[in-house]
Amino acid sequence: MRMVNIKDGYAIQHAIKKGFYVAIITGGNTLAVRLRFERLGVTDIYMSSQIKMNDLTHFMQLHHLQKEEILYMGDDIPDYIVMNHVGIPVCPADAAPEIKTLSLYISPYLGGEGCVRDVMEQVLKVQGKWMDDKMAFGW
Repeated sequence: MRMVNIKDGYAIQHAIKKGFYVAIITGGNTLAVRLRFERLGVTDIYMSSQIKMNDLTHFMQLHHLQKEEILYMGDDIPDYIVMNHVGIPVCPADAAPEIKTLSLYISPYLGGEGCVRDVMEQVLKVQGKWMDDKMAFGW
């Protein structure tokens, strides 16, 4: 069972409205996960990811992004290689110790309990895009 936080969902859809590219790269493959992210506006969804680096590379090429432009949140060993190839590796509080070692930021929130909101809100605030217009007040 996967935990999700409604505030994570708000931050994801808000970031997309503000022009951020958001990808989900997961080894899981459930319809519920796919539908949740599609409803939030995520178009780059990589399910059953065996080698996450391949999917990250595809995402970067698709959107013409450089590694310095990528913030990646990982929580376990399958994320290790990817986190070595992005500009800003971050993780939730309950990430594996190896992942915490690589992370430039460790959210105080657990996976599924607001860590995505924490990170996205900080990025949007730094860029002045968090509560800058009416778009912030709706889904």
